[in-house]
Amino acid sequence: MFKFLKKTFVSLSIRNYRLFFWGQLLSLIGTWIQRTTMSWFVYRLTNSAMILGLVTFLSMIPSVFISPFVGAMADRWNRHQAIIYTQIAFFVQNTILAILVLSNVISKDFVLPIFILALMQGIIEAVDSPVRQALLIDLVGDKKMLPNAIATNSAMFNGARLIGPAVGGLLIMLFSEGVCFAINAASYLPIIISLQFIRVSYPELRPATQSVIKKIAAGWKYAYQSFPIRFLISNLAVYTLFGYSYSTLIPMFAKDVLGGNSSTQGLLMSTAGIGALAGAIILASKSSIRGLQIRLVMVGLIASAGLIVFSRSSTLFLSMLMMLFIGFGMMMNTATTNTLIQSIVSDEMRSRVLSVYTMSFMSMTPFGGLLAGTLAANLGPQIALLVSASICMIWSFNGLRLLPRFTRDMLKMLVSNSNSAAYRSPRLRYNP
Repeated sequence: MFKFLKKTFVSLSIRNYRLFFWGQLLSLIGTWIQRTTMSWFVYRLTNSAMILGLVTFLSMIPSVFISPFVGAMADRWNRHQAIIYTQIAFFVQNTILAILVLSNVISKDFVLPIFILALMQGIIEAVDSPVRQALLIDLVGDKKMLPNAIATNSAMFNGARLIGPAVGGLLIMLFSEGVCFAINAASYLPIIISLQFIRVSYPELRPATQSVIKKIAAGWKYAYQSFPIRFLISNLAVYTLFGYSYSTLIPMFAKDVLGGNSSTQGLLMSTAGIGALAGAIILASKSSIRGLQIRLVMVGLIASAGLIVFSRSSTLFLSMLMMLFIGFGMMMNTATTNTLIQSIVSDEMRSRVLSVYTMSFMSMTPFGGLLAGTLAANLGPQIALLVSASICMIWSFNGLRLLPRFTRDMLKMLVSNSNSAAYRSPRLRYNP
């Protein structure tokens, strides 16, 4: 078992990535505690699906306007230093939130600070996410190691997702939402400290030859003209808009459909985390990207089917069982998309394309949250989720039709970008 895990998570043998991994894991556990708590807190205060969707919208919408500029400039930044600054900003923002909740400044009659702080979080996330994605290659230093690092990063994210919601639901019952927010604020300290011990060298920059606007335009043109990248980003956008919005409705399913409480919500989200973690381990165990394009479509069908059954379920056991498939399919969809994009994109376009990837994910999420909240308010959460899941399933069936062209063009890009080894590489072994 130990040998299997060592081979599966081979990127952890790299010191820089290992430091980042453990610091980020602790921080992400706090993040998932907060996500669980925030949705429950807002719905408890307001009993409004629309406000629940609006908070999600505000926390994500800044990426639409900010991420493209960050992607265009990130190639000329010290990405390591930039991530330190964003983590400090997250720490400050979440500390303010914890203080306001613990001091009862935020109440059912005064929820404006939640909207402001959600917007602040979205602005920080818009800078942090594309830089953090591009930082992975800086940490591992080996393009052949990148798919494993992405999969290991997904395992870290979903390991935290497994622990955080269950802990968050328990802490809400034992203490209060304010305590949960304070714990999340403190969880940023380990990653800030671990980043101080990471050493990354960046080459001397040549004078810029393009304006930021022209670099953004070039990145968008490259992403659009490359059919595999265009398909991957479109697939992510569809699933983010219609599929990931299920998380906005989880408090309603836990409270109104299943007749539970915050602990029920924590159980549902943690069960999704188990499925997602299993998917991340499977993805990390692959030594090449061969077959990932087929798997991308199949996991979309699995997630869609899980959402459809979940939308009709009225028992906790069946709902938790479906959350396993939903978590597995959704995580595999996102991580596989990230892995394929970073494997086939050219180095000079990496940050710019990743900003498009980030914008697609982050910008569709708020609209998905608003859409889900609006549909749920008018049709109820079960019908709202059924409609969204059906759209995802239709899209994935269309993806089956496009697979031959996708595979052909993907192989051409791998060859032109001198990364064909990612398609046929044997089991990676790394000696630090």
